[in-house]
Amino acid sequence: MTSTTERVAIVTGGSGGIGRASVLRLAADGTAVVVHYNGNRKRAEETVAAVTERGGRAVAVGGDIAEEGTATALFDVAEQELGGVDVLVHTAGIMPLAPVAELDLEVFDRVQRVNVRGTFVVAKLAAQRLRPGGAIITFSTSVTRLQTPGYGAYAASKGAVEALSLILARELRGRDVTVNTVAPGPTATPLFLDGKSPELVERIASGNPFQRLGTPGDIAETVAFLAGPGRWVNGQTLFVNGGAA
Repeated sequence: MTSTTERVAIVTGGSGGIGRASVLRLAADGTAVVVHYNGNRKRAEETVAAVTERGGRAVAVGGDIAEEGTATALFDVAEQELGGVDVLVHTAGIMPLAPVAELDLEVFDRVQRVNVRGTFVVAKLAAQRLRPGGAIITFSTSVTRLQTPGYGAYAASKGAVEALSLILARELRGRDVTVNTVAPGPTATPLFLDGKSPELVERIASGNPFQRLGTPGDIAETVAFLAGPGRWVNGQTLFVNGGAA
């Protein structure tokens, strides 16, 4: 195992959207990063290259995050190639949309598997393997408070993520590891924009006091705070949405 004093982060879903922005923001602070991807290896490798070209350290690891073997490999690589694990940023998730009355049960089960089981798997490993001074950052959504129609399965999964994360924060008493959940509002990512008309996107953006969508970079700033200096923030859900009601 390589000895290192730099902080090391695992970012799930690190090949795009909020995950990629988080990788680049953490790397800018001098953090080495394991970039997890599920389907987009090329994008993950491009993200790694963007880090290494700026003098940072990063490595890409793929696989289904809801599988314990995949998640274990992320931590193994972080320890063997980068020296340990200090931060988990778990952005990986899926968001199929449909009214509750029309949602196929198979789709509902898939959402819960990826979003809830996936969070449980990586959070369990992080609880076991993060070094003192570490941070676990999970992801929810402001939809749990906005109650937007069509988001029933997704919001249900993220409500579970919030509950799991806030309980884990209390269970890690004495470990010097924080656990917080970031709950973005509408953010201009492929996951959010998929299937939405320009008119709908504009209507959603206009509902924000800033009259725009959030950007992945907006969310990554909060991730960097929680991963680094935000040690007195623990066991919280932070709504990062520009003031969306």
